[in-house]
Amino acid sequence: MKHYEKYQCVEQRWVKSIPLHWEFFRLKRIFAQRVEKNDPIITENILSLTAKQGVVPYAEKEGSGGNKPKGDMRQYNIARPNDLLVNCMNIVAGSAGVSRYFGAISPVYYALYPRLDCNIWYYHYLFRLMPFQRSLIGLGKGILMHESESGALNTVRMRISMDYLGNVNLPIPPRDEQDQIVRYLNWQVSKINRLIAAKRKQVELMKDNLKSAVAKLTTHGIGSHDMCRSEIYWLTEYPSTWHVTKLKYILKKHRREVPPNVELLICSNSGEVTKRGDGKLGLVAASDDIYQGVKTGDLLIHGMDTWHGAIAISNFDGMCTPVVHVCTCREEKRFVAYYLKMMAYTKVFKAISNGVRQNTSDFRSWDKVGDLLICLPDISEQVAIADELDKLTDATKKGIACFERHIEKLVDLRTRLISDVVTGQIDVRGIEVPDYEHYDEASENATEESSDSDYDTEE
Repeated sequence: MKHYEKYQCVEQRWVKSIPLHWEFFRLKRIFAQRVEKNDPIITENILSLTAKQGVVPYAEKEGSGGNKPKGDMRQYNIARPNDLLVNCMNIVAGSAGVSRYFGAISPVYYALYPRLDCNIWYYHYLFRLMPFQRSLIGLGKGILMHESESGALNTVRMRISMDYLGNVNLPIPPRDEQDQIVRYLNWQVSKINRLIAAKRKQVELMKDNLKSAVAKLTTHGIGSHDMCRSEIYWLTEYPSTWHVTKLKYILKKHRREVPPNVELLICSNSGEVTKRGDGKLGLVAASDDIYQGVKTGDLLIHGMDTWHGAIAISNFDGMCTPVVHVCTCREEKRFVAYYLKMMAYTKVFKAISNGVRQNTSDFRSWDKVGDLLICLPDISEQVAIADELDKLTDATKKGIACFERHIEKLVDLRTRLISDVVTGQIDVRGIEVPDYEHYDEASENATEESSDSDYDTEE
């Protein structure tokens, strides 16, 4: 790829230089803020802005993070097609993007429209660029964030005022170069996104195949069995040699003392117990007094995230939140863990729970957990089933890790490409590209975790 002949230093946190003939203005000189109230009501089409999807009608929003829509439509502002929407609470996590719709937006969104002649999609790429987003962190007030293992920021509340945002400097290439940059990135980013989507689909298929194997083996066993009608209302049948009992007869709940100098353990939705580690951002209790001890080999059942499969055997000594049930088991605990995960995968917990929030199921009561029914083979078959599922789980993890390494490289490639092109480190003038109206956003943030970080209304 060729470069421009001459550059000028700008020494910003996210870019050090831009082509000499580009301009560099404050945002408030390039954009004006649309201040248009939905009062009287002129639209009931509520728009949602998320890091994953960009701007979409609220009905098309994926997941259930964020707050519910306001009941009074007059409390919303108006956004028009080709407005650049910015969530002032969450821009550092990627909540920015161009709207293709006319609709109502939360007051925490800034609707920006150009004062100058510019291609709004050039700035869409710029605002959704992680290095640019991270450069804004120091401008916000009221920070609460968690950094995932992939580097994504989740659960971010960080209000950046328009006065501060308006003073951020942005590059302004000539309009014809902006158009070419957008055309080029539409072409290249769409290709990369399709590759990411294909690999992410393979990961999901591997996860689904494992869940199917867990469901099959924990309810039908290995090989052929004579089946009998189930006594459990959500299970149609089970091998006739197996017997039904309640968890309270095979599990013992403990409330252990916290040993000195141990780490906080997390019973995660991925069905593993992990060490929280000091490198993670977020809040923890000021005192260890609320925690309980965990020993290696304990079976952990998360009382609020049971439905999501937060059930695992700990490989560590440590401590955990009291919302987790710490148990020992009279049977093969690996089989019991897989059986409970099967109940999560088949949505049994969601069906019988009374969650206090939309994305939870409430099994904090040990009496409720203890009354759950489980169908058990003899101990030798429990061990055989657990061994087989351990092998499948290990193979699946290795396969997923391979795909995720590929995805990570593609995401890095996409980020570097966008960064180099929008800052002029690569000269794309004169490159012939197919005609792409806009890029494929379907997998733009394919590796980011779903979270409740996309706030649609004031709290």
